[in-house]
Amino acid sequence: QVQLVESGGGLVQAGGSLRLSCAVSRSIFRIDDMGWYRQAPGKQRELVASISTGGNTNYADSVKGRFTISRDNAKNTVYLQMNSLKAEDPGLYYCNADSWDSIRGTKDHWGQGTQVTVSS
Repeated sequence: QVQLVESGGGLVQAGGSLRLSCAVSRSIFRIDDMGWYRQAPGKQRELVASISTGGNTNYADSVKGRFTISRDNAKNTVYLQMNSLKAEDPGLYYCNADSWDSIRGTKDHWGQGTQVTVSS
């Protein structure tokens, strides 16, 4: 069973920075794309950034130039460096990872979420 363990959320002033981490544990399967999503109160969960095993990245327009996603494939860990945080960035940030094996194919996995709060 794949488990995603997130850390790094918290309270930060507008303009500040936070770094989120997500480690995949208990996985005997191959981990493919990884990413971060966020959900603000009353809104749908949205993609923030994603990264392939080869390092190809994709960002939401609202975070381009401010957030950077990276990963350590050897550790099955993905990071999200968030700089210049704004009032529209708060929410529950979820880690996502796709696993693959020859029996189940691709499976989607989610972390429990880590809260990001930005004060003005």
